[in-house]
Formats: sequence, C-alpha cells, structure tokens
Amino acid sequence: MAEHVWIGDLREHVGKDVEVRGWRNHLRSSGKLHFLEVRDGTGTVQAVVFKGSVTPETFEKAGTIAQEATVTVRGTVSENPKKPGVFELQAKEVELYAAPAREYPISPKEHGVDFLMDNRHLWLRSSRQNAILKVRATIVRAVRDFFDGRGFTLVDAPIFTPNACEGTSTLFETDYHGDKAYLTQSGQLYMEAAAAAVGKAYCFGPTFRAEKSKTRRHLAEFWMVEPEVAFMDLEGDMKLAEDFLAFIAQRVLETRGEELKILERDTSKLEKVIAPFPRITYHEAIQILQENGHPEAKVGDDFGGDEETVISNKFDRPVIVHRYPMELKAFYFKKDPANPSLALNMDVLAPEGYGEIIGGGQREDDLDTLVRAIEHHKLPMEAFEWYLDLRRYGSFPHAGFGLGIERTVAWTCGLHHVRETIPFARMLNRLSP
Repeated sequence: MAEHVWIGDLREHVGKDVEVRGWRNHLRSSGKLHFLEVRDGTGTVQAVVFKGSVTPETFEKAGTIAQEATVTVRGTVSENPKKPGVFELQAKEVELYAAPAREYPISPKEHGVDFLMDNRHLWLRSSRQNAILKVRATIVRAVRDFFDGRGFTLVDAPIFTPNACEGTSTLFETDYHGDKAYLTQSGQLYMEAAAAAVGKAYCFGPTFRAEKSKTRRHLAEFWMVEPEVAFMDLEGDMKLAEDFLAFIAQRVLETRGEELKILERDTSKLEKVIAPFPRITYHEAIQILQENGHPEAKVGDDFGGDEETVISNKFDRPVIVHRYPMELKAFYFKKDPANPSLALNMDVLAPEGYGEIIGGGQREDDLDTLVRAIEHHKLPMEAFEWYLDLRRYGSFPHAGFGLGIERTVAWTCGLHHVRETIPFARMLNRLSP
C-alpha cells in the first residue's frame, strides 16, 4: 500500500510511490495523456495519467472526472524537469471517491460578489481564498508569539457584558436569563483589571459592533487583540504598537511568500514596515488634510476613511496620530497634563488607504477624574463600580490598545474589502452561510 502523503510534503518523497487524496481542480487531455490537477488544501499537484501506465478503465474514468470530485491518486513522485521545485505524480491508479451531485456552481468565469458570498462555503476552496486563510492564520500565530514572547499573559475577556459602556447604538442586545446583556465591543476594561493581576495582559477573541455600516472596512463580527500593560504611558504604548505591527509584517514576509504571490501583493510595501513609525499630532493631521484637498477640515473633526487615506498617503509605512481632542474620545482616556483638552491616545493608520488598524492610549487612573468623566458622558455609575474599584484599590498608570485582525489581514494581503479576510463574514445584511 502506498503511503498517504499531503501534497505540500511531496518534495520529501521524490522517486517514491505515494497516495494523494483531494479534489479535482483542473483537467486537460492530450491524446494518450490526461493532466489531472488535484488539490488537498496544502497544495496542488499535477497527476500525469498516461494511457500505457493504467488500465483502460482507469484512463477512461480519469478523463471524465468532474470539478471538485473527491479522488485518490497513487503514483510516483517526480520533479518537473522544466520547473525546479515543482513536483508531479506519475499516476498508476486513480479512484473516484465521491462525484459531485450537480455541476459545481463556481466556474472560472467572473461571478458577482453576492453570488460568491452566498457560496462562501465553496468559494473558500479557490486558490486566492486559500492564500488569504493561510496569511490570516500566520497573523494570528504571530499575534500570540509576539505577546507570549514578551512575557504577556493571555486573559480571556467575557463575550456577554452587562452594560452598554459607550451607548447602545452599536451594541447587539440579547436576553441573559431574563436580564439584558450585550455582545462585547471590547475586552479593554477587563484587561485593565487583568493588568493589575499579571502586569502585562492581553485578550484575543471575537468582538461585535451593531453599527449600520456598509463600508469596505466594517464587519458586525470581527476578531481583536487587546494588550494592556501596567505602568506604561502613551510613549510606551506607541512603541509597543509599532514593534507589534513590524513583527507581524516580517513574519508574513518570511513565511507566506507563495501566498502573497497568488494574491499579487506588492511586497515592497510590506518590507517598509519597520519601526520606528512616523508620529504626528492630531493637529498636524488636520493641517495635512487642509493642505491636501480638504480645506474645510478643522480641529474638532473626527477622521473617517477618506481622511485617514489622505493622511496615511503622506507616508510609506504606518503612521501614528496621537493626542486627539478629549471630546472625540471615550471617557476612560487620560488627559494630557500639558493640555487637558487633549487625550493621551493614539491611532495607527496603515498605508495604501487601509486606515486605522490600531486604536489605544493611556487610561485615566485618578478616581475622582474618572467619576466626573462617567458623569459627563451620562453613563450609569452603578455599572462601573467594579471598574472604579481598580482605582480605589491601588490605582496605577497603564495603557493599551486594540488591533483588528480583519483590517490587518486586508492591509497585509492588499485586499479591497474585509469580507474576504474572515472565513464567514457577518455584515449588515449577511448572516449566512
């Protein structure tokens, strides 16, 4: 019996008889030869079916195998004489395990986005989507390796939360045994508690936003990593963020070169993602907008996708914009002692029009100031008693940020829309498949 081998490992079996199991990708015939391309998720291989090397029944059957039929091919592994590093299978046996019940709906022709999203469970099989999945997996691993390697402790934050911390307009409400509960928008507040326990904490999991947005940067369900560090200030936060992004970009370049080729990604753009990143203040960002086609931009304006693109296009790598007006930021940000109208916050904007991929900053650690901030934002004080306890019992300076995985994957892969960055996207009008 030939040994079952994954296609991605064929280079280790040259000259040996092996068994490959997978799905028919492409098929072309030329007289006494069938060129049967099989994929198994780890790669694709061309099985050369020569009429003189198999039974007449096998040869005839091999020429009629439909797209996405499940097959087993046994044969000898050889290196393509014209393409070093490319391996083939000189077929001896071909078995059909399962034929499609009907014609495969996704063909090489152009399909509309809605059609492809309706068939997302099948679209994932394409080489492009396969490449995106693998880059995403590499980014997820890089996230864990970066923080684990720096002495952080992974602390899981809850998905159900009891209160609407920043207003209910972007929260998914659900019933929790008769009480109102919400799907989490962020694990940050819980990571602040964790930082007092372990010093350097991070959570990594799904988060939910109910905003009715149809932009190419928004999903209703996405994954976010949120580190929080005790005794770290805004400067340390910015340094951690730029080291983190540079680490991710380098890991993808080192390990996913083939996938980036499939995606036709200009890797020279990623090679420039080296710390330190340029840093500008919010006021300097306003000035950039005014000088580059947005003369109406003024202090007090928040930045949308168009504005972020104009700002980031002035730089060849991610840019950090810091110290926004306090009125634009959440209640928990610490004020800049040098100018209390500004927050000690920062956003990291990715180049090439991908916008904000990191948002964070230093948290308010003074109890009385935080109480006044909660009152100013008209939030329910009782819901934050546990959060205020963090200041009552050994308050400490601390900072952190959140990075959205899907936006990071979109930027790294050079994708136009985040819907391709997650296996099964949840958007304003999409809950299936």
